[in-house]
Amino acid sequence: MSDALTVLFMPESAYGPTNQCIGLGKVLLDRGHRVVFAAEASWAGRLAPYGFVEDLVDLAPPHEQPDPDAGEDAAGQFWIDFIKETAPEFAKPTRDQLATFVQPTYQALIDGAEYCEPQLREIIARHRPDVIVEDNVVSFPALMTSEAAYVRIVSCNPLEVRGPDVPPTFSGYPMDDRSQWADFLEEFDRTHAETWAAYDAWCREQGAPPLPARDFVHTSPIANLYVYPRELDYTDARPLDETWHRIDSSVRETDDEYAVPLEVADRPDGSGLIYLSLGSLGSADVGLMQRLIDILGATRHRVIVSMGPRADELRLAENMTGAATLPQTTLMPQVDLVITHGGNNTTTEAMHFGMPMVVLPLFWDQYDNAQRVHELGYGVRLSTYAFADDELTGAVDRLLADSVLRERMAAIGADIRARDGLRKGAGIIEHVGLAHRGR
Repeated sequence: MSDALTVLFMPESAYGPTNQCIGLGKVLLDRGHRVVFAAEASWAGRLAPYGFVEDLVDLAPPHEQPDPDAGEDAAGQFWIDFIKETAPEFAKPTRDQLATFVQPTYQALIDGAEYCEPQLREIIARHRPDVIVEDNVVSFPALMTSEAAYVRIVSCNPLEVRGPDVPPTFSGYPMDDRSQWADFLEEFDRTHAETWAAYDAWCREQGAPPLPARDFVHTSPIANLYVYPRELDYTDARPLDETWHRIDSSVRETDDEYAVPLEVADRPDGSGLIYLSLGSLGSADVGLMQRLIDILGATRHRVIVSMGPRADELRLAENMTGAATLPQTTLMPQVDLVITHGGNNTTTEAMHFGMPMVVLPLFWDQYDNAQRVHELGYGVRLSTYAFADDELTGAVDRLLADSVLRERMAAIGADIRARDGLRKGAGIIEHVGLAHRGR
């Protein structure tokens, strides 16, 4: 392919952003382009099998890195360990988490960005990419100050793109009640202003432009993609300029096929097949996972459980099957209901496949996704650590029995799939790269 591009992806280390970039990267690879991943080092050996070039970075000194021989759970281990240690904070109101979780998370991400900056410059010099794609919530100046075209992806809830007429990001506050918005932003500034100022100064020292107020990541002047269905979007209240492109969904096509096991496929009348996943990070909270398993184990429904990195510590009930990791994108179309933490990938994939949701948010933008799903009637948001058993079982039963909602969700899912966000996103990246090369 004479006009083949070199596209360099740098996703945040967690499974969500990395899987999102894998999906886009595979489309570009299949079109004849060369795709390089400058992912975090614990992904070693996991990206090359797709045909990508791995040129990975350390986000901390070697003695702080996961053991490369630790097995399947090593990918994203830095954040799995971080979440496990920080889990007690998730029971707090979102405003209180700003000081005790959100700011330390930003600081951990900043520390990683500053540490790997020289490595990224070397990687860019080795591969000379035509276009660089970042999916993260902090800036890496090396990515945006190179000669390549720079594309930003927002694979978190799009409230990350702030505006006066939408709730503050991370708050989980409703659109129709502004009473707490100002106080939340005041607390955000109190807890984050010093961190932001220091990072803004460092980014400028590396040759990057000033950071936008309250934001830790730059917007691309060329193209910015965000992953969120039109049906959930906020653009009526917070319009975006022409550099922004919505990808209604970005469902990777690299997952293995999933056959529903007979023990849960054969279910009695009136029961449903439920998919339970708190994501690769949320499932590290074994106490919460076991409580959900025990409650659902007493129902007539059948359940498939994504058990996560601490699977060996969980005990499934007789009406369940599960594994540490599951091919979510081929599994989800076969169930009737999704119980999720509200991660952006799972939320958008559930909408893509037309699945109602029960959402139990834990941290970051999960509260915003949970609130948006709830207030628009696509599911039910519950208080993750304070719900009563019958609140969960009642929500499950209502959603499974609501035939009107199920028909509505099926139609929405068909519309989202027809928009083919995965190829739209890959096409935008391709166009940017070709246009930049032709300057």
